[in-house]
Amino acid sequence: MSILEWLGLKAKEEDSTASGETEGLREIVRELDSMEPAQARYVASFAYLLSRVAFADLDISVEETAEMEQIVRRIGGMDEKQALLVVQMAKTHARLFGGTENYLITREFNQMASMDQKHALLRCLFAVSAADDSISAVEDNEIKQIADELKVDRDVVGSLRAGFKDFLASLKD
Repeated sequence: MSILEWLGLKAKEEDSTASGETEGLREIVRELDSMEPAQARYVASFAYLLSRVAFADLDISVEETAEMEQIVRRIGGMDEKQALLVVQMAKTHARLFGGTENYLITREFNQMASMDQKHALLRCLFAVSAADDSISAVEDNEIKQIADELKVDRDVVGSLRAGFKDFLASLKD
């Protein structure tokens, strides 16, 4: 049995797109093979979505990367080396395949996450985008897009966003 089969990631060619699986997500999950498969998929999706927002302005800063690593360590319960690897892979895939994988991975996260987990993700998305002391309009819009894809109520998004108002570039002088 291959590691992909064990993780439940080996999909038939005809249903791999339908299930929302993408090569980038599978690669990250393979690196997390010591975790329970569902948790590995969750962490991989979470890390990818952090990278999606960080790269929305076509630049992932050192500060954003450090924040992503801390978040992935915390939510994944992993060591620094594993978190670094997961974040680097997520960043690479967001840069290379973002346009084609963004919706698929968000849809998969939506299916596996509770509403509380979706709210936690959104807080983390704001934290990552604020890590360099400014949430650009494009990052803010990307977070709103993800929230829509996750079917999170706009009032909740507004409440979470209010906690980061001092970082919003649109509200700065």
